Amino acid sequence: MFYKFFRLLCRLWYGIFFRAKVIGAENIPKTGAFILAANHMANWDPPFLGTFIDREVNYMGKEELFKNPVMAAICRALHVFPVKRGAADKAAIKTAVKILKGGECLGIFPEGTRSKTGKIGKAEPGVSLIAALTKAPIIPAAIVNTEKIFSAESKFPRLAVVYGTPMYFDGNAKDKDNLADFANKIMNEVAKLKSFGESSI
Repeated sequence: MFYKFFRLLCRLWYGIFFRAKVIGAENIPKTGAFILAANHMANWDPPFLGTFIDREVNYMGKEELFKNPVMAAICRALHVFPVKRGAADKAAIKTAVKILKGGECLGIFPEGTRSKTGKIGKAEPGVSLIAALTKAPIIPAAIVNTEKIFSAESKFPRLAVVYGTPMYFDGNAKDKDNLADFANKIMNEVAKLKSFGESSI
């Protein structure tokens, strides 16, 4: 209930103040598990990524968010679970796999952290491993202009989110090169979608 209420508020917020444009929403599966993989530029990204789709999205969030009991409760109500950054967090991967095995959606930012330049960075192989373990399709997605919100350049920039077509991991889950290559393919597709989104607003 809290998730749906928060999503409604976000739809109003992003829609009215930032005239958000949504492209490719028809690529979001209506049922079944899938991974939503996007670029990451600002704290606004997680809610924006899932605001304009009808599926509820589960996210990994840095474990520091869960140190405050109130913040931890809010995060859990919004389907966020903790992950340790900078290391292979087996517990977080196990939770992600459980979510997907249950037919739900997992939102993930393969770069592992926010881009400080606005440019898309190198992906961590974790997204490929989760896809390999679950056989879930990956929907690449691009977020446009969230890093400009309340900036000196533009307080209320026009935003866009672009959802691409499904991608599938068909390599060897035990081969690190296969995992890394697929993660890079995902981010290359995200980069193409971002360029398209930028030209559309």
